[in-house]
Amino acid sequence: MALLLLQLAASAQTRVSKKPVIKKNEATAFTRYLQPAVFSLSKVMMHDVVNPPAAARYYAYCMLGAYEIVSQNDARLSNLGGLLKQYKQPVITTKTTNYDHRIAAVYCILETGRLMLPSGYRLQEEEEQFIAEQQKLKVPAAVIDSSIAVAKYLAARIVDYSKTDRYGRLSAQLRYTPVKGEGYWYPTPPAYMEAVEPNWKTVRPFVMDSCNQFPPLPPVAFSKDSNSHFYKLAKEVYDASVKATPEQLNIASFWDCNPFVVATSGHMSIGFKKISPGGHWMNIAAIAAQKAQLDFTATITVQTLVGITIMDAFISCWDEKYRSNRIRPETYINRYINIKWQPLLQTPPFPEYTSGHSVVSTASAEVLTYLFGDKFSYIDNSEELFEIPARSFTSFRQAAAEAAISRLYGGIHYRDAIENGQQQGRDVGAFIVSRLKEVGIKPVKCVDRFNNSL
Repeated sequence: MALLLLQLAASAQTRVSKKPVIKKNEATAFTRYLQPAVFSLSKVMMHDVVNPPAAARYYAYCMLGAYEIVSQNDARLSNLGGLLKQYKQPVITTKTTNYDHRIAAVYCILETGRLMLPSGYRLQEEEEQFIAEQQKLKVPAAVIDSSIAVAKYLAARIVDYSKTDRYGRLSAQLRYTPVKGEGYWYPTPPAYMEAVEPNWKTVRPFVMDSCNQFPPLPPVAFSKDSNSHFYKLAKEVYDASVKATPEQLNIASFWDCNPFVVATSGHMSIGFKKISPGGHWMNIAAIAAQKAQLDFTATITVQTLVGITIMDAFISCWDEKYRSNRIRPETYINRYINIKWQPLLQTPPFPEYTSGHSVVSTASAEVLTYLFGDKFSYIDNSEELFEIPARSFTSFRQAAAEAAISRLYGGIHYRDAIENGQQQGRDVGAFIVSRLKEVGIKPVKCVDRFNNSL
């Protein structure tokens, strides 16, 4: 029922010379608007069935404008021009001297999504509700109007920047044709959907030097021989599904994160929508910021950096996926082990190697570990809306490891795609952390400490 209700809801729906005085408790309390704003993006993406790589791109750009607004109201935050590729900081030149940067930042998240997402018009209602609440709180009309003006200016500049990342050229690429051969990926049941984003490697990364900067080890060579290493990898997936424990089934379901699952009943097909892997990690970032009681600026910083990370992680992973073009366990097992076998999770419509969740989760965990520390426990309730119970973790790395192995339990990845994907994610995450250090972005404890003086 929760799934149905969520789907129905998604379908229905110049630097300043004078700043408002913000009290310490207000600076922390205003963070309550951030997680709903980001989840509003997720709802629209679920409605549009945005694929995982594209979803990561939207999260990153939508957070970038908000970061710029808060950074230009606190000189101690780093200019991302030294971090992001081909990026020049858009200076706020709107003729206003009295805007609230928190209102502007939240509105900018929604406005950037409104401009960029296919059904972004659905976010206009969210914008109106947010402003209505500020009016109820007696925020002066002049401050609200000025804040909206700043938000719209930054959102437009971010959209301009997004248009230079080559995403707009993807539709002009030749239509993808599956590679011929027994060991290569081929569309899987029940929907036999076309390959997702086969040219994603051509999109400009935010921080990485190139899409192939961190190539994983080569995948195990394909073989039908029952004594081969590859056959044993497939047999492990098969055996894991047959002997799965209740806990393993819970783990697989919790980290499913498939934006569009097709269920069939007779001649009828029903689609179920969920958040993407990137959306899950954006929510984990919000959960961590809330538990750490970070103020508004620090929370924006965390979610922006996670958005950037998942974008680069998908580019790195997708570069390998369409280079190796490896066959999925479902196809291999049906051909050579058991024709009637089905995985617990629905096989996503793209090649198998490396595991996307392994790459993205591990990269995100590395950045979050840098920001919050290694032993940061939290409860992840990101999937409760889909009637999946919350899970507890003692660290981000533990969560990432569980996300990675979930793909084996779910029957959609071989072990080498998981483990080599984890290393690929560690490489991406470590590189981003090194760049954060170079440009002076410190762990959030430091950011929180100096921002609590606001």
